[in-house]
Amino acid sequence: MTASGHRRRPVVALYERIADAVHDGTYPPGSTLPSEPKLAAELGVSRPALREALLLLQEDGLLTVRRGVGRTVNARPPRRGFEQVQPLEELIGGGTGPRVRALLRTVEEPTDFTTQHLLAPARAELRFWESVLGGEAGPAALCHEWAADDEVLDRVHPAFAAALRECGSAPAAGPAVSMLSVLLGASREVALHAHSGITATLLGRRRGEQLGRPADTAAVLVTQVVRVGDTPVLAAKHMLPTGAPALPVLQSH
Repeated sequence: MTASGHRRRPVVALYERIADAVHDGTYPPGSTLPSEPKLAAELGVSRPALREALLLLQEDGLLTVRRGVGRTVNARPPRRGFEQVQPLEELIGGGTGPRVRALLRTVEEPTDFTTQHLLAPARAELRFWESVLGGEAGPAALCHEWAADDEVLDRVHPAFAAALRECGSAPAAGPAVSMLSVLLGASREVALHAHSGITATLLGRRRGEQLGRPADTAAVLVTQVVRVGDTPVLAAKHMLPTGAPALPVLQSH
């Protein structure tokens, strides 16, 4: 295993272990977690790795830090993922979020991710957008978005297909928008359904360079798939490093 694999494992595994313990009631809503030294000893991990995992869980909405008390489990811990169909640039920061800066607008062949989530055939051509969300405080998130093949979009959502063609393949000179924002703008009379998931990871070298962070920076990885009926039309990955603006994690009822 590579050195990067060794660095990645503790934070990701700890995030999953503690999140599972919250959801299965080991740490019930309203309870206070043990102190960092005690929790690290109980879990058999280093305090730096534990601290990174706890910070991600706090940003994910499972934990709250209370002065003089410590880390407490939120009264209504959210399920992993958010189901509200809303652009990430609007969700981050409570609706006054960062600007979108387009890095890449291109067409590419399916990857393992898009084959799985967009059900894309091997010879499909998928629009791919790479963007950075950022503001005065610097980059806040890296977004990768893919649209379904044009043939699929022309059949199930022609307005979205037309809007993407109008956007073109090159980054716009003016203010950019996310692909999900384009989809929502074209869906006033089309019902959308979304499913998302959240996990922990490390940025890695390339993403770290794009966000101006070290490669071993812990991050929250949000995956999202948006459907029209049973047909997926958009799939995305959003990488939010530690210290990024808060992302509200919402539940559907």
